[in-house]
Amino acid sequence: MLRRNLWKIVLSLLIVGWALSTLLPLQDQDFVTYARAHAGAKQAEFSKLLDEATAVKNSGRAPSEYVALKQIAKDRRVDLTQYFPDIQLESKLTNVEKKNNILLTELSARRKSKLQLGLDLKGGVAFTLEVDPKAAEKYTNDVRKEKLTKAIEIIGARINSFGIAEPVIRPIGENRIEVQLAGVNPKDNPDVVDNVKKPARLDFRIVHPTLSPATSAPGEIPPGYEILTLDQDGPKGESYTEDLFVKRIPEMGGESISDSHVIADMYGKPEVTLNFTKEGRTHFAAITREIANAGRQSGRLGRLAIVLDGRLYSAPTVKEEIDSTSAQISGGSMTEREAFNLSNVLNNPLDLPLVVKEQKIVGPSLAEDAISSGVRASVIGTVLVAAFMITFYTTGGLVAVITLAINVLIIFGVMASLGATMTLPGLAGIVLTIGMAVDANILIFERMREELAAGKPLKVANQTGFVKALMTILDAHLVQLIICAIMILLGTGPIKGFGITLAIGVLSTLFSVLITAHLLMELLIDSGFMKKFTMRRMLKDLHIDFVKYGKPAFIGGWLIVALGVSVVLYKGDRIYGIDFAGGELITIQFNERLDTARIRQVANGAKVGEISPRYVNALGGGKEVLEIETAEGKSDALMAALRSAFPQAGLEKIGESHIGASIGKEIEWNALRAVTFSMLTILIYIAFRFEFGFGIGAMVSSLHDILMTIGLFVLFDHQFSAPMVAAILCIAGYSINETVVVFDRIREELKLNPTGSLRDVVNSAINKVFARTIMTATTTFLAALSLFLFGGGVLRDISFTFLVGIVTSTFSAIFVAAQVFYWWHKGDRKHVEAHADVAPKYEWTGSSKASE
Repeated sequence: MLRRNLWKIVLSLLIVGWALSTLLPLQDQDFVTYARAHAGAKQAEFSKLLDEATAVKNSGRAPSEYVALKQIAKDRRVDLTQYFPDIQLESKLTNVEKKNNILLTELSARRKSKLQLGLDLKGGVAFTLEVDPKAAEKYTNDVRKEKLTKAIEIIGARINSFGIAEPVIRPIGENRIEVQLAGVNPKDNPDVVDNVKKPARLDFRIVHPTLSPATSAPGEIPPGYEILTLDQDGPKGESYTEDLFVKRIPEMGGESISDSHVIADMYGKPEVTLNFTKEGRTHFAAITREIANAGRQSGRLGRLAIVLDGRLYSAPTVKEEIDSTSAQISGGSMTEREAFNLSNVLNNPLDLPLVVKEQKIVGPSLAEDAISSGVRASVIGTVLVAAFMITFYTTGGLVAVITLAINVLIIFGVMASLGATMTLPGLAGIVLTIGMAVDANILIFERMREELAAGKPLKVANQTGFVKALMTILDAHLVQLIICAIMILLGTGPIKGFGITLAIGVLSTLFSVLITAHLLMELLIDSGFMKKFTMRRMLKDLHIDFVKYGKPAFIGGWLIVALGVSVVLYKGDRIYGIDFAGGELITIQFNERLDTARIRQVANGAKVGEISPRYVNALGGGKEVLEIETAEGKSDALMAALRSAFPQAGLEKIGESHIGASIGKEIEWNALRAVTFSMLTILIYIAFRFEFGFGIGAMVSSLHDILMTIGLFVLFDHQFSAPMVAAILCIAGYSINETVVVFDRIREELKLNPTGSLRDVVNSAINKVFARTIMTATTTFLAALSLFLFGGGVLRDISFTFLVGIVTSTFSAIFVAAQVFYWWHKGDRKHVEAHADVAPKYEWTGSSKASE
């Protein structure tokens, strides 16, 4: 037994151990405390430097100990890496200042929890970027607005390559962009703003073939040229520079580059490879041909400068024409980190220069009581699911709860390794994942119930139940993975992020159920510890003619969909919240600090709709102010209500601006594309794995569930926000999971019941999976219900969507998907058998006098 399961035990322990190590430390640690504790050499000497840094910070000469230590090391040319021999840096790096910057960045990253809390739970930093007025003058208002929208998309791509960092990026007025980042402190990371706002203007320019500043008289610059400086590192770590005359007008720009990536050169130093477009390759060949010919005529090799945002990165010599698909940027002083940053901005270039207008520290957008109630609701939901499983499946339920804990641990571990940000809606999604994850366990347990009822021993029932449920589980989860892949490939921002998160949850569920849970059940049964598997029932065996009630139920379901869609069309843009429609941002000065929960209560009483209050502090110091986001035209009514409710607070509006949508039109269209392609993928996959009639049923069922969820959500006067997009996509995944389970049983019944009519087969299959369907829906419903009852704000919106979606998906699997399949084949099983591999299957059964 042990030898057979050894690989499962080792694999489970390794993955759980990795997930735990990835999550540590659980909380951010103080930089000075962490650095002092982890110095591996000359601790006393390094401790004195830290004390000096603390003194500099306390005196107000530096915003943080991090910056102070960096400045002290720079002024005294102290190599800080000598105190941390265990931290391996780039072996070829010799510049002391660059080594220190990399070391301090690494120390700051290691002291932080890998899974950072979002803006709603912890706050972060916000900065406002403004289009450079001089650059803006040459564009019309429409062109400038278009470029500002493009800039928002580019900044989002730079910050959020995985889509799970949860930034807020939106236009402010006509020429500004606000960026909010969770878990970032610009006092410790002053370069964060610069990395975001770099235009990444790439130029290829010719270096003067004969003249240089070193050989020319001071101030003498050839017409059409400018002096640019090339930074280089010497063999002993010393820095030196070379001044060159570089042509002002570029020969070629970044539009000729298709993409870029980082590789190591022959000496191990990083370089950025630029891949040309087809036109770019032709143009580059012509430029290098001209430089090479001029060099042969003058007897001196020509050079081509690579300039990014006005900085000279390299100026390689050109001996001959270069007709290649790529070129390299390989500045001698460029570190690996700088190379990756450079590649990132080159892949996402801005064509509008941006200047920093304002930086501020942002407090959490949710009040402490809202956060605590959300966490409490999540805990209650988890406990309810665990209690339900243990009550109905006893020892098996306990195994399911243990594997659920492992499942959640793996999800958190993977998210942490990807640099994800945990928000309250994200936590709600994980609670729903807990409810959905038990479905695979229930499938196996219900199959085991059937095997035990047939008189099979527990050990055999465990293996047979697992095998019979295996393909159903794999089919359901594989369809979800395909949908996730579509979201990742076609989606951007929160759509892509949700696709990644859901994919992690699906893979984690497969591992925890198929490997770990099955391992535990085998160990318990084979060891003799578990001799009996007690399972209780919610429902007795049913014998309902579901096909009989299929048509009226189908019509009723689509009538509700029609009602909901009509309400959506009637309300129009009013269904969108601030995330989609934008609104107003007011800045308020106060004498008495108000709890954000009380502000929300007043807003609800005044019926001003959705608001988002937060407290902010300017980075350079100054008085704390209150900022509140409202829907368009609602800020004055809110101010009047707040002044009436809190006359002693001395509230005074000192600023007001229009804020654009943080969910742009491109993201909306990407969401629609993702849903459309998901529907087609469901049709193709189910048709391939099952049969075309099954595919049609699955597609109609998924569309029914999405439309009904949206319609009822709007009908009950909710508004769409960014988390709601993810919630509705989650329902699409849940819906197909329920449908696949029903379809798999219909396919099995077609093989096991060779003489029954299609009506009998469909009814028999639904009756057999009905109890499982209700059990799964109940566990997921309990998780969502706890969020709805005990959570608040956005949690209520998300959980309401989940509640509607769970009921809808359960209904549609039986009364939409199965019925469409039945009607597609006109109620004739011969029509099914003509289009699918559903030949009857016969099993040998034995009898004995003991069983007679």
